[in-house]
Amino acid sequence: MTRENKKKSFDKGYYRNHPCNESFICKVCGRTVVPEGAGSEHRNHCPYCLSSKHLDNEPGDREADCGGVMEPVSVWVRKSGEWAVIHRCRICGHFSSNRIAADDNPMKLMSLAMKPVSSPPFPLERIEEMTRLMGGDGILKW
Repeated sequence: MTRENKKKSFDKGYYRNHPCNESFICKVCGRTVVPEGAGSEHRNHCPYCLSSKHLDNEPGDREADCGGVMEPVSVWVRKSGEWAVIHRCRICGHFSSNRIAADDNPMKLMSLAMKPVSSPPFPLERIEEMTRLMGGDGILKW
C-alpha cells in the first residue's frame, strides 16, 4: 500500500496499533522517506523538511478526505521532555501534533523552536517604550 492509497480497507485505527512500513515521496521537498531510522514504527512526516500529508482525523484512522500538505509550524515539549512538531494543514487548517523522529533534521527543529524569538509580534525597536507602558522604567540594564 502506498501513502497515496490511503483508503485501502483496514479497520479504523489500524495504523495506531500497527507499524507503518511504507516508504513515500515527500510532497514538499521530493525526497524519498523510508520508515527505517525514525526510532519508532510510526513514520508520519519527512525527516528533511518536517512536512507531512493530511491523512488522519484521529491518529491512525486514515479518514481525512483533505489530503493537503501538513506544514510544520511549531514545536512543543511534552511533560516527559519529548519534543513534538505541530503541523497545520495548508488546505483545511487542521492542527496535529507528532512526536519528533530520531532522524529529523536538527536545524529545522531548532529553526521552528526559535521562530517566536526571531519574529516577535511587535517591533523590537519599541521594546523600551512597551516596558515603560507596562510600568517599568523602560531602561534595559545589562
